[in-house]
Amino acid sequence: MFNEIRKKKRELSKENTIELLKEGKEGVLSTISKNGYPYGIAVNYVYHNDCIYFHCANKGHKLDNISKNNKVSFFVNSNIEILPKYFTTHYKSAVVFGRASIVTDDEKRDAIIAIGNKYSHPHMEEGIKYIDRAINAFTVVKIEIDHLTGKYSDDTN
Repeated sequence: MFNEIRKKKRELSKENTIELLKEGKEGVLSTISKNGYPYGIAVNYVYHNDCIYFHCANKGHKLDNISKNNKVSFFVNSNIEILPKYFTTHYKSAVVFGRASIVTDDEKRDAIIAIGNKYSHPHMEEGIKYIDRAINAFTVVKIEIDHLTGKYSDDTN
């Protein structure tokens, strides 16, 4: 159902791919718009409980697309180093294929706290107060992973 990585020597192990997802700072969510065009947008996220979570406004393009077709892909790229002398780039990347859904109640709060811990760890005491005040002002989306691949390039040949 999913294509295999063509250059097997560049494939990351599942464990290394998950580490990349845990450490990544930003991911690109791709959905399909009602007109059939893909829509990709960068989001802050967290890998938590074997899923990807991100938050967004309560209305918008992402949520419209997910409500029509919950199949999404999610891309993270890191350790990017352009090597002009060798006409190449070193990188690590992960691609997730999964199904997105809106989460509520305890799962929503747990996920947004995990996002806060990732991006604002030293300020979580204030962050939890803010979360509890503003919990209805945003939506949290979960991506359940159907397929995951990771790859890297570090050669200069």
